[in-house]
Amino acid sequence: MSRRYKIFFRVLFFAVLLAIVPLAVAKFSLDHYAESRARTELRAAAQRYVLRAEEALADGVTALQTLVADGHVSCLPNAHLAYGAVMRQHAFVQSIDVVDANGIPMCSSPVRPRSGDAILPAYRPDSPMVGLGLLDESFEGVHLAAVSWHVGNGVRLVAELSAPGVSIDAGPEYLRSWRRIEVRLAQDIRWITVGETIDDQTASAEVSGQEIVEYVRSQRYPLQATIVAPIAAASVLVGDLKVLAAVACGAFAVLFMVVSLWASWRPDQAADDEFISAIRRGEFVPYYQPVMDIETGGLRGCEVLIRWRMADGTIVSPGQFMQYAETSGHIFEMTRQIMRKTILEVGDLYQKNPDLKLSVNLFAGHFDDRRIIEDLQAIYGDSKIAFSQIVLEVTERFPLRDVKLARRIIAEMQSLGFRVALDDAGTGHGGLAYLQTLGIDIVKIDKMFVDTLGSDATGSSIVDMLVELAGNLGMGIIAEGVETMEQITHLRELGVTSAQGYIFAPPLPGPLFVQLAEALTAGEEVAPEADMADDVAVDDELALAANA
Repeated sequence: MSRRYKIFFRVLFFAVLLAIVPLAVAKFSLDHYAESRARTELRAAAQRYVLRAEEALADGVTALQTLVADGHVSCLPNAHLAYGAVMRQHAFVQSIDVVDANGIPMCSSPVRPRSGDAILPAYRPDSPMVGLGLLDESFEGVHLAAVSWHVGNGVRLVAELSAPGVSIDAGPEYLRSWRRIEVRLAQDIRWITVGETIDDQTASAEVSGQEIVEYVRSQRYPLQATIVAPIAAASVLVGDLKVLAAVACGAFAVLFMVVSLWASWRPDQAADDEFISAIRRGEFVPYYQPVMDIETGGLRGCEVLIRWRMADGTIVSPGQFMQYAETSGHIFEMTRQIMRKTILEVGDLYQKNPDLKLSVNLFAGHFDDRRIIEDLQAIYGDSKIAFSQIVLEVTERFPLRDVKLARRIIAEMQSLGFRVALDDAGTGHGGLAYLQTLGIDIVKIDKMFVDTLGSDATGSSIVDMLVELAGNLGMGIIAEGVETMEQITHLRELGVTSAQGYIFAPPLPGPLFVQLAEALTAGEEVAPEADMADDVAVDDELALAANA
């Protein structure tokens, strides 16, 4: 197995490990959080049940205590009036009964037919003065509770508590369809039952990690609430977070693989030496893409693009070497070589046409110190291309390390007569804030926005916004990547007057660009109608340049 494949499988192993371990930790943490959150909410729900039950019992006791204190303990009419008044004052009390020593109702308020059945156990000498009990009647799992008060001779007043008043639907929504609830009197009498009955297996289920069980006891009455829910139900709370964690871990693993493989398989020292040799042999050459005035058809200038023309004549596009050139630092010497070659190739043309502009691309590293100022002065200082003819393009695709320093460098460039353009506006790290922060002179609309003109309202809106912003700030504006007459029409409508793209010409080697420029500047300005692409075509060599 080759070294590179060994590296690949080693990186793959660590990438999988880096995906699985954080994912397992995230899952454990999220499950623990979900269970803890569910326990807290279930306990709060049990406390609410106990509190509601206490309020109901206290309401019944208070009602009976009031009647006994006022002497209303009989079936006389005035007593019935008192029963009605008390019930209106106590929300949980739905009826008052007078029960004999055998537990059989003698009268009720409100009045109802008497069945002759006992609703309480027979009174015994050792029975408590105040008693709690449940009746056979129930409502949605809540039995009718009764509070009794012994008033003498075995006769008791009974306050029946409203079952709907005690019934509540406590607990969070994501647990509501799973949880089971019981409220018991004196340990073994079920007052409230929600869901399936809780049996003795609940404790073992809790121990095995299948159930969450919470108990809450009343401090005032022999009352206990038990609430149970499966642990699996709590996972609903963090389901989306688990998916997000899985995606994040997977993305991190992929990023690790990409970075590691790039670092492992990047060109070795021999390849680096070959790159340096290419610089020394002058294989990096400028290509020139015309910038046209789409109102008059005249030539505004060009953008200088870099190509690698190898010894065998093969042309290598920038996408295959620029990232390495920038990260390795070779871009600085390459840029200096390109600028020197522009003087040799188009110096005479620009000396004869002082209105033409030459756009030179810089990258973020050029703005880390003043070396670029020194390079520009040394190369163009006594050349045939004036400082005022040069536009320095700073791309927004890569962030500037020190924006304040970059602003000072740009200001110094402008004081010498250079103009500065923001390339790829709206697509990178700086955002439109770069326009004001850096003191830019020209805005270049990226091809991605130009491509959407006529087919996407959003693209037109963005271009319109850039044009308006540039106008308000007194900046020039150039559209890149123009390929159709429809795009030219839309750009004109939006107020854009300068553009570059394959509809005019591809990036051209120096001699072809000079030939094209001389043809365009020799006579009158050309009307940019539908045949503009034909007007700017010099000869069949343009097609060869496009392929290159």
